Amino acid sequence: MSNRFIGARQTTLAREIELTGTGVHSGAPVSVILHPAAADTGLRFLVTKRGRVVAEIPADVSYVKNLTLCTVIGNDDGVSVGTVEHLLAALRGLAVDNCIIEIDSKEVPIMDGSSAPFVEAIDEVGLRELSAPRRFIKVLRPVRVEEGESWGELLPHSGFHMDVEIDFPSPVIGRQRLSFEMSPGVFRNEICRARTFGFMSDVERLWKAGLALGANLNNTIAIGDDKIMNREGLRYPQEFVRHKMLDAVGDLSLAGQPLLAAYRSVRGGHRLNSLVVKALLADPDAWTMVQAPRARERSPVAIGFAVAAGE
Repeated sequence: MSNRFIGARQTTLAREIELTGTGVHSGAPVSVILHPAAADTGLRFLVTKRGRVVAEIPADVSYVKNLTLCTVIGNDDGVSVGTVEHLLAALRGLAVDNCIIEIDSKEVPIMDGSSAPFVEAIDEVGLRELSAPRRFIKVLRPVRVEEGESWGELLPHSGFHMDVEIDFPSPVIGRQRLSFEMSPGVFRNEICRARTFGFMSDVERLWKAGLALGANLNNTIAIGDDKIMNREGLRYPQEFVRHKMLDAVGDLSLAGQPLLAAYRSVRGGHRLNSLVVKALLADPDAWTMVQAPRARERSPVAIGFAVAAGE
């Protein structure tokens, strides 16, 4: 078995995390509580209304309901949660296997437009290692989806490799491509602070559609005709493609288990990421479930991320 299986046990949060913020599209206040969860729980949203649980929605691609500007998951009763990708990216990026996400609104708070506030909160409490072995979806053969000039594919790989390319007509963005062998350290240092972005020319249209009502310069990179409107500028070189990679980490988490694969995306977005995951899972010959070797049994303990995630 590959040495990439270091940190072979499943993990959960060491303690509960409470966060508050605003929905980027709704503009409504949101409260989120991240609860530690037992092995094989996976990542699940617990939607509450006035203190009562109204739905439990697994973070699974089969529950995707909408992919317009963000990823929305929901059940058949009409209960949904939007903008899940940044939080899911933080959880998957830091190798958190099990977590119950209690939320009292229809949208995960946008925070600063990146995954960094979630990463910082998770780092503050740490992870707890569980006795169950970590399970992976291992890609066995290439799976590719094409839509116009956009395409995405998953290839067999012993770890989790990301290669994302974007191409916008705006001179502020243009063509950007970035690739990383993904790990919690890479996600934390290279990806998690990259913010969502939007064009000033689209604002009025989005507002009329009831979208982006909570967007502002504190949570979105605003792009004018030929410049960035945010006074502080960019956080990283190529922050735009880094955010697209962040989104892809979150969207690919909807496979339900961490992937052993290389993902290549060109001019993609939430819809393409979702279609590639669906295409993979629809082809039983393209993947198999594997688990890390079972280590010697011991009591659950609080652990650091480097041990938990095999950095």
